Amino acid sequence: MARLLGLKRGYFLRIAEIYHSIQGEGLLTGTPSIFIRTSGCNLRCWFCDTPFTSWQPEGETLTIDEILKQVQKWDCRHIVLTGGEPLLWKETVVLCEELKRLGKHITIETAGTIFQPAACDLISISPKMANSTPTVDRDAQWHKRHEETRFRPQVVSDLMQLSHYQLKFVINDLADAEGVLEYLKLFPNIDRERVLLMPQGTLLSELEQRAKWLIPWCRDHELRFCERAHIHWFGSQRGT
Repeated sequence: MARLLGLKRGYFLRIAEIYHSIQGEGLLTGTPSIFIRTSGCNLRCWFCDTPFTSWQPEGETLTIDEILKQVQKWDCRHIVLTGGEPLLWKETVVLCEELKRLGKHITIETAGTIFQPAACDLISISPKMANSTPTVDRDAQWHKRHEETRFRPQVVSDLMQLSHYQLKFVINDLADAEGVLEYLKLFPNIDRERVLLMPQGTLLSELEQRAKWLIPWCRDHELRFCERAHIHWFGSQRGT
């Protein structure tokens, strides 16, 4: 019934891009996947690598049916719903219902500040730490709004109950890594095999420099290092 009502009433989502590639981050690295990237975000990370969904959001408004038609161009089971912040929109719940009806495996990428009861097989949560906040000089309004919004541990806890989960943290320096240890104290029962630390950067030189110290640090603290493999494979470009 929810499916019929949703499609009849014509739910829409603003979509920045839909493409077929290979998952380059997280527990499913290397998995052929279709990426559905929604446009719009409630945060403004200074290091955002998809500013066309946040700082300068763009994209076309598509119905759920139109999104599904694009998805079905490829014979691929794995779907990654990303952004921006896909959980900003109630329509995401309807889209996930439809994708599950098609037998798709769904990963949702979220910053963990908004809860939506969207059906998925993997909820990939990337909590934004203090290192993500833009400077006052860049944008005073977003500096304040981002800092007030980014920290929502109860939302993260609720999202972790939806399905299998992974937590990904963007790491710029040692202080960021140590901040993750403090954050994890809020979740004493977390499966540390599902906590991944990812070097910040979009250039191979940046990633390699940070990986040199972050890989042994993760090993010493029984956390997982998360490579940004798609940048190694394709470079930092859209559609990958």
